[in-house]
Amino acid sequence: MAEASTSLRRRSMEPPTSGAGGMFEMKGGAYHDVSPVQKAEVEDGGSGSFAGEEDAWGHGDADLRDMRRLGKKQEFKRNFSFWSTLGFVSIYMATWEFVLVSLSVGLANGGFAGLFWCFITTVICYGFVVASLAEMESMAPTSGGQYRGSSLFMDESNEQSIQLISTYLDWVSEFAPPQYQRVLSYASGWMSTLGWLASVASSVYVCGTQIQAMVNVLQPNVVMESWKITLIMFAIIAITIVFNTYGASILPTLEIASLIGHIAGFVFVLIALLVMCPKNSAYDVFVHFEQNGGWSPGPAYLVSQVTIIYCNLGSDSVVHISEEVEDASIVVPRCMFWSFIYNVAIGIVMLIVMLFCIGPLEDVVNSGVPYLLLFNNTGSPAMSLTLNVIVFLLVYAGNITALATCAREMWAFARDKGLPFSGWIGKMDPKWNIPFNSVYATSMACVVLALIQLGSTVAFNIIVSLSVLGLMSTYMISIGCVFHRRLTGQPLPHARWSLGRYAIWINGFALFYSAFLLVFCCFPSYLPVDTSSANWAPLVWFAVIIVAVVVYVMYGKKHYTAPVDFVEGRKADGVGLQSTQ
Repeated sequence: MAEASTSLRRRSMEPPTSGAGGMFEMKGGAYHDVSPVQKAEVEDGGSGSFAGEEDAWGHGDADLRDMRRLGKKQEFKRNFSFWSTLGFVSIYMATWEFVLVSLSVGLANGGFAGLFWCFITTVICYGFVVASLAEMESMAPTSGGQYRGSSLFMDESNEQSIQLISTYLDWVSEFAPPQYQRVLSYASGWMSTLGWLASVASSVYVCGTQIQAMVNVLQPNVVMESWKITLIMFAIIAITIVFNTYGASILPTLEIASLIGHIAGFVFVLIALLVMCPKNSAYDVFVHFEQNGGWSPGPAYLVSQVTIIYCNLGSDSVVHISEEVEDASIVVPRCMFWSFIYNVAIGIVMLIVMLFCIGPLEDVVNSGVPYLLLFNNTGSPAMSLTLNVIVFLLVYAGNITALATCAREMWAFARDKGLPFSGWIGKMDPKWNIPFNSVYATSMACVVLALIQLGSTVAFNIIVSLSVLGLMSTYMISIGCVFHRRLTGQPLPHARWSLGRYAIWINGFALFYSAFLLVFCCFPSYLPVDTSSANWAPLVWFAVIIVAVVVYVMYGKKHYTAPVDFVEGRKADGVGLQSTQ
């Protein structure tokens, strides 16, 4: 039995005496009686009727079997259909919207042609990462994600009893070598939390700058001080909290509306730019490279990858609502992969239109807000304001989704006692079935990250680098665990969405590219560098690693429970379904 399971036995001291239900579940670190229905779920080998639970929670037999095998009590209502799930991931990615608002680094470090070709090569490489994550999600569908993925499949004799799991907090916990499962899942949990927190903070920052851009359409000479933008960001965070707590019941409907807006907005913006803007030449867009960021051509090209990845991040956001999606082990990976494909496709179309319509490169590089220059290039203040409002609303809708994603990831990690104050963060509100406290904790962390822009001229680039650093670290660990199992011929659970015979090659390249990209996340966006323009993301990343180590030694080593400790066939005697209520 692995160290984590032994630790779980030690904490229980001895098997608890059976209560009325005859079995026990863990709540907040203690064992409690489970109901006869829950007892039946644990004891049933995977067959039988789940009609009562299906009526209560809106999920089917496949979802119930997945959760039982994971040893997790269903605490979310499964109210996300295929279309609302697709809307969730699509508006979080918001690729064409972020193409417009976040690629100034690539414009300076390669010109129009440099940005275009860097975008193409980057999304092709990143596609291998997305495909690998989608397959792992099909093997393992809960709200934890990468961190769970490395601690489950340690014993080949259990292969048939634990076939499907969850998200990447789960992935590391389930797929890592036995002796490293606990440590790697813990490290992955912290990196994933950091990455998603920075992602939320970056979208809040974009919303703040978009408000300034809308003001500048009508009053071009008005410049907002940093503290004013910070206060706007705080207000945006506060409003987003409401949508993710008391307004959470409308999230599935909002995601479908966002999907419609995402597509309709793309068509409207595209037509407006093509019809009203003067055009650059095809030579400038596809052939002419130019460096204005201080880097030589090679490093300039590679540094530009970071913000391009940022435009295409988020296809895996949907894994964090896996416990709220019907038939998650097939719906979620499909949404992950195909939302990436279609978002990248329309993102490339919007990129080409932007490069043709944005005007002379010199003006773009000298502009503080390139997308404002693009919209103003329509020649109509009214149209420019309209386009700014459309993009703002869609980015903000993605911000609501980003907070939902990060809050659920943090809740899942706290459920396993991986964070300080896990008892508070991991609490599920019994009335609303929403992790209110994790929403508040995520929002407070974003408030702290929002303060970066008070002291840095490249705050957005720092937060973006921090997001990519955290998430790519997690991807590298979880994909590496699966790649190791394939390379050594060890069994993996069945995936309803599978990469087939090419899986080992896809995983191998995804692992290499994740490690490659980590290096360039640490580079400054521009040269020369001073304290206000330096990339402080690696320092923050390293500081979080130090904090994680300290917390693990002082708290996590005793209290942290790797997800594998609750999996059917691996958990200790007397351990029932894990719950936070």
